[in-house]
Amino acid sequence: MNTEQTVVVQCPYCAQNFEVLVDCSIEHQEYIEDCEVCNRPVELVVQVSPEGGIAVETRSEDV
Repeated sequence: MNTEQTVVVQCPYCAQNFEVLVDCSIEHQEYIEDCEVCNRPVELVVQVSPEGGIAVETRSEDV
């Protein structure tokens, strides 16, 4: 399994898709990355399953 994988997510502010790079060696992660389109801070909640599946939830800062 690759240790890093690119995932497409949707910005909760502008609803545009952008790519984030996920470190697959960490099972649970929460961090903030700016949207590539509107530059607003997006909170990312990442879950990596033992089988290699990746789930990414995006949240606005005001949630």
